[in-house]
Amino acid sequence: MANRHLSRSIAVQVLYEWDFNREKVSPPKADQPLAGKIEEILGRDIEEFGPGLDDSSFTRDLIKGVFENIEKIDAIIVKTAPEWPLEQINLVDRNVLRLGIYELLYGNHKEVPPKVAINEAIELAKSFGGETSGKFVNGVLGTIYRAIGEPGKEEGGPRKNKENG
Repeated sequence: MANRHLSRSIAVQVLYEWDFNREKVSPPKADQPLAGKIEEILGRDIEEFGPGLDDSSFTRDLIKGVFENIEKIDAIIVKTAPEWPLEQINLVDRNVLRLGIYELLYGNHKEVPPKVAINEAIELAKSFGGETSGKFVNGVLGTIYRAIGEPGKEEGGPRKNKENG
């Protein structure tokens, strides 16, 4: 498993656990590093699921980026999937969407092109979610991608490989 895919997988697991225990675990403030319970969850998940992870900085950046933008990201989910109130979207799908939207809207498109971010989110949804999770995530992220003008489409988009995705 490529390091970035593994990093995303761990990030989704941390976001899921945070969301599941939301009343007990506060997200870090935008000007704070990951700390306390979030850092504890991340450390445990890296140890358990990513012992071969060379560098956890990408995972930390993803988690911190989601938390820094979570209100905006959640508002986008609500607007893009109005028939699904945020609380009714299952925890896995909700957190895969948060990560995918973060990479799609706020990530470095030179490092992770939008189509790679979408494909990675779909794969995470298929791996961790239910039978229709991949389709749901694809639909929401595809709608957002079209709404922002399909960046990267004019170049034909790079092929996904271990180096860029």
